[in-house]
Amino acid sequence: MNQTPETVLSPAPLMELTGAFWAFKTFAAAVELGLFTRLSDGRKMTMTEVAKELDIHERPADMFLAGCASLGLLEKDGETYGNSVLAEEFLVEGRPRYFGGFVRYCDQREYPAWHHVVDVMRSNKPATWDPEKQDSVFATEDPLMLELFWEAMHSLSMYTAATLGGVFDFGAHRRLLDVGGGSGAYPIELCRQYPHLSATVLDLEHVRGIAERKAEEAGLSEAIDFTVGDFRADESLPGGYDIILLSSILHDWDEDTDRSLLRKCWEALEEGGSIIICELLLNAERSGPPAAALMGLNMVVETEGGRNYSETEYLSWLADAGFRDARVIRFEAAGANGTVVARK
Repeated sequence: MNQTPETVLSPAPLMELTGAFWAFKTFAAAVELGLFTRLSDGRKMTMTEVAKELDIHERPADMFLAGCASLGLLEKDGETYGNSVLAEEFLVEGRPRYFGGFVRYCDQREYPAWHHVVDVMRSNKPATWDPEKQDSVFATEDPLMLELFWEAMHSLSMYTAATLGGVFDFGAHRRLLDVGGGSGAYPIELCRQYPHLSATVLDLEHVRGIAERKAEEAGLSEAIDFTVGDFRADESLPGGYDIILLSSILHDWDEDTDRSLLRKCWEALEEGGSIIICELLLNAERSGPPAAALMGLNMVVETEGGRNYSETEYLSWLADAGFRDARVIRFEAAGANGTVVARK
């Protein structure tokens, strides 16, 4: 039987996987060079003008701009290039929804670490920090990495929080405790959507200034406060809250740590209150989706015991901790594909 072009097995998908880093590094270079910021507010430049302004040669500038255009980051009009709608919205520095922090963090910290992924799998030790010298990945004293990390998490979390606020009704709740809430992106977005809501960010001392600054910039200092705490080391969580949020927290730790935290949440939560686990959830078969599966391997590169878990595992852990009426709400956002909700 003769094979048609449609039935011939092709290595094209493998080539796409192999060259995936080309796209990322082109994107990261554009962010590092400030290309999208220079082209903001409708400004357009020719290839020669871009080369001169970015201090790069014309031959690489030609291919660089073609690459950015091919990725949907730039639009070409005659001989000039300008920002695409996507780049104008998310990649101009100083804008409220700037996503470049996440790009820079991945480029400067995670991309180099992934060069050692085979070593990580053989040693079962993270590549971005030394467990013998630090308590956790979050205890970094490097001010640049600290800034990049929280700017990255803030930009990613803001979009996810906006989606969460649309699929789960916070209207029946009054006080939110965001455990390990970092910069406070979730409380900021949720308090915007639900003005009656007040929130507390619980995190380590070195994050306090970032979270308080973000809340002030959002005009929500009266609605959002900060409590210093270590949810792993502390025997209990603060009480007085009728909803507790764990956003991209449980994938950082091993099962025993997660189960312990869920028990603390149950003990601290008001009767009738809710817990929300917001994550990139693996399916029950643990075969995908790709974003959740690959983020899980990234947790192996970045953490001592973390991995991405399936919705089935979370449902089981919640039941064991004493929660009831657990359910999964699926959605698509930049930092999560669903949430697991349960009640006390």
